[in-house]
Amino acid sequence: MSSPQTADDPGKHRALVSVSVMLATVLQTLDSTIANVALPHMQGSLSASQDSITWVLTSYIVAAAIATPLTGTLCARFGRRRVFLWSVAGFTIASALCGMAHSLTEIVAARLFQGICGAALVPLSQATMLDINPPHKHGSAMAVFGMGVMVGPILGPSLGGWLTDSYNWRWVFYINLPIGLIAFLGIAAYLKEPAEQKAGKFDVLGFVTLSLAIGLLQLLLDRGEQQDWLNATEIWLEMLGAIICFAYFVVHTWTAGEHSFFDRALLRDRNFNTGVVYIFVVGIILYATRALLPPMLQGLFGYPAILTGLVTAPSGAGTMAAMLIVGRLVGKVDVRYLLGFGFALTAYSLYLMAGYSLTLRPSDIVWPGVIQGFGLGFVFVPLTTVTFATLPGRLRADGAAIYSLSRNIGSSIGISVVQTLLTQNTQVNHAVLSERITPFTQGIEAYVQTYGAAAMAALNAEVTRQAAMIAYLDDFRLMMALTIAVMPLLLFIRLKKRGPSEIDEIVHVAAD
Repeated sequence: MSSPQTADDPGKHRALVSVSVMLATVLQTLDSTIANVALPHMQGSLSASQDSITWVLTSYIVAAAIATPLTGTLCARFGRRRVFLWSVAGFTIASALCGMAHSLTEIVAARLFQGICGAALVPLSQATMLDINPPHKHGSAMAVFGMGVMVGPILGPSLGGWLTDSYNWRWVFYINLPIGLIAFLGIAAYLKEPAEQKAGKFDVLGFVTLSLAIGLLQLLLDRGEQQDWLNATEIWLEMLGAIICFAYFVVHTWTAGEHSFFDRALLRDRNFNTGVVYIFVVGIILYATRALLPPMLQGLFGYPAILTGLVTAPSGAGTMAAMLIVGRLVGKVDVRYLLGFGFALTAYSLYLMAGYSLTLRPSDIVWPGVIQGFGLGFVFVPLTTVTFATLPGRLRADGAAIYSLSRNIGSSIGISVVQTLLTQNTQVNHAVLSERITPFTQGIEAYVQTYGAAAMAALNAEVTRQAAMIAYLDDFRLMMALTIAVMPLLLFIRLKKRGPSEIDEIVHVAAD
């Protein structure tokens, strides 16, 4: 392998570099959801309990969350190209170890390693795509990048279900091996070392406090529903620990000056701060919807895993179509209009989902999903472009890590909130509906007398089904309200006048 060099032309071999780094992005984003559907099969194969098998997901999420903020520091100290290669190689090796695991301890350890290695892949891919493209092509570059980030989680459950049913659960990890190998070879051959800021003294206290705060928050969100939230001592300890660690991190960052682990220069960029808030909301909407639809379709409608994948996958097609279109519009149309249109479409899709009933046809699931995918596609590309438009190049690795971390935390919070509300509202709705149904209710009395206990069991099952459906609709309404509520933040996005600046090059596209 040749030694890394800083290229005079960062766009040299742009197509090959783009393919390589996007394979790395797909590698990480696909793995965030592909293993979910295989959990029941892993549970039987590894002789694990239903509670303990969830550590296969929790370990990966916590490790990735802790390691993500470290991306910028590692790049400054070792170089982006080297960190990229280490991450891809480590992730690929960890995937092989996950597939070969024969006990719960082995696979949890491998998933921890996989999460640590995979944490840097998405922010490094994003920073690289911005660096190898001139500013007036950032919209198109972020369209390509967005396909990997948003389509991966959408297609993950479908691909995971097919691999598990056709082969076995180990193939949801083995499929990473050829992808990882191709990405590694492409990055090693074509990616040159960009100019990075020099590494300063590593802020151990800042890193430790932020890592503990994020890790404890992820544990709280992932295990809260299982442990009955604040009724469990574990959740109280995790919540208090996260608050204390984050408070220490804030105070330390504020007083440490230039030697802080978190570069405070990021806070002075209004576009970046607004973008971080928006991508947090996108994480909630995208992943919460992905978490709600499969159990709804399989539990209430009796859809098999394959059909569930077929009716939810078209939303990914909507996302890809939108990104192909919006990538050409960024720079020609005010990004605030593009973002407003995207969020409006997303809110409309959630409005359609809030009108679901227990008599749905497959097409009733497909079209709202396509509309939502199209709307999110119109959000992601201009949002990513304008978020980094005014950010200096030296801050891109740090900024991309925070941006990715915000999306991941949003997804964790979104999933936890909608799942908790789903459980609680199902119980409340069941109690309300049951008040009107007794063995002596007119029209039911004769049915109960004829079929006895079996009739009451059937009635209870139907009441539970109706109650759950109402709870799903409440979750969709909540996400619609959240989408509408953040739209006024578009007013905080700053676009400069024409002039010799980075944002002008993005907003005013030069003819190719």
